[in-house]
Amino acid sequence: MAESRKDHSRRVHAHVVVVPYPSQGHINPLLQFAKHLAFRGVKATLATTRYTVPSISTPYVGVEPISDGFDDSGFAQAGSEDVYLSSFKANGSRTLSEIIRKFKSSGFPVDCVVYDSFLPWALDVAREHGIYGASFFTNSAAVSAVFSMLHDGKLSLPLKLDESPLQLPGLPPLYSYDLPSFLKAPGSYPAYLAMKLSQFSNLEDADWVFGNTFEALEGKVAGTVSEQWPAKLIGPMVPSAYLDERMEEDKGYGASLWKPLGEKCMKWLESKARHSVAYVSFGSMVSLSAEQMEEVAWGLKGSEMNFIWVVRGTELGKLPSHFVESTREKGVVVTWCNQLDILGHGAVGCFVTHCGWNSTLEGLSLGVPMVGVPKWADQLTDAKFIEGVWRVGVRAKEDHKGIVTRDELISCLKQVMGDGDAAAEMRANVAKWKALAREAMSQGGSSDRAIAHFVHHLISNKKQQLNTNTNTNAIQWSGYMGMRVPPIN
Repeated sequence: MAESRKDHSRRVHAHVVVVPYPSQGHINPLLQFAKHLAFRGVKATLATTRYTVPSISTPYVGVEPISDGFDDSGFAQAGSEDVYLSSFKANGSRTLSEIIRKFKSSGFPVDCVVYDSFLPWALDVAREHGIYGASFFTNSAAVSAVFSMLHDGKLSLPLKLDESPLQLPGLPPLYSYDLPSFLKAPGSYPAYLAMKLSQFSNLEDADWVFGNTFEALEGKVAGTVSEQWPAKLIGPMVPSAYLDERMEEDKGYGASLWKPLGEKCMKWLESKARHSVAYVSFGSMVSLSAEQMEEVAWGLKGSEMNFIWVVRGTELGKLPSHFVESTREKGVVVTWCNQLDILGHGAVGCFVTHCGWNSTLEGLSLGVPMVGVPKWADQLTDAKFIEGVWRVGVRAKEDHKGIVTRDELISCLKQVMGDGDAAAEMRANVAKWKALAREAMSQGGSSDRAIAHFVHHLISNKKQQLNTNTNTNAIQWSGYMGMRVPPIN
């Protein structure tokens, strides 16, 4: 049963500003973390780019705009990664400072900036204002381990894995196809590779480091690189309704850069048998080739299984002619939907995913076996763990052209959704991880304790400040209800 808001309306003794990188996969976990802070009585403010501010809608977290220099359309306006990141650093630093000064003058000084690890310049801003800084990593501990070792010179590029896999402490053997794509081809996305490495550029100066994962899932991996990456594991950052149910009405992240079409999906699902539907989504950034789209389409049709396929509006033109009409009885194609509601529905028996870290955590947290179709970046490493470590799914194999064929997809769907021993083992394993994720976020769980420790430190420090402050008339805020209460004595 959800605990009432009233029970968790407490006086705020601290104020935290949370700064995400402005993409859906980064805004969601940092905004969810802000909600956890608000739930524990901290005044939480999300500072996000002016272009993304309209997408935020949550009653418990304040929202303030900062600038990346491209306020009309964000990254699309910049034209290149280098231009965007340089502009965001310059404009973001300036406007974040303005927010901190504004809150200080209004009587609600900021005590800590929790910043996306992609934005290490935010720590410099925090230091300029004499406040705490905490880095938040949105990827897995395994991926963080690899990049931290690369940054510290324990690995060098290009990695040569022609004869043997990469062997790192706490990690399974990693072959070329298991590694983040930036490491296999360093010249392919130089700006992104530089950004991944910059996460560690001033990490030793951060007061806290947070990782969106949990002890049971990746505690061993995190422990092996604790000197380079001393992270407190506070995940999974999935809305409370799907895990511990402690935050009343917390059924969504509170941020969407697209308009969801959940009603159509949910009505269709209600008519389907338990565990009979494959949910297919390749995330907010992956763009499949026309050939790959065609293979996925005919693979879904050839499987003769029920499916919901999320195809972004910009990708609809890549669908084969008459595909939607020819599969109308078995499938639904939508441009977006509420992924959590879909994964949480009893009719869904499989998640065909690009293996982005948020989607991976959602699949684990909601107990849905997966078919991994990773394409780039960290997705390749996440797929390795889905299949080979946690054993909650399979990774679809690509042909010599880098395409997952229709026959391969059909084979994977049958492996995961079939009646055999392998499918039963995957279902049992993912049910175990679902229970462990819930335990981590529940009261007294490993992630809950890590968040509580952070809040306790902030509150204790704030109390000391208030006890020595002669101005005792400042109004404090209660986090979860947003009500003004008397000052702390």
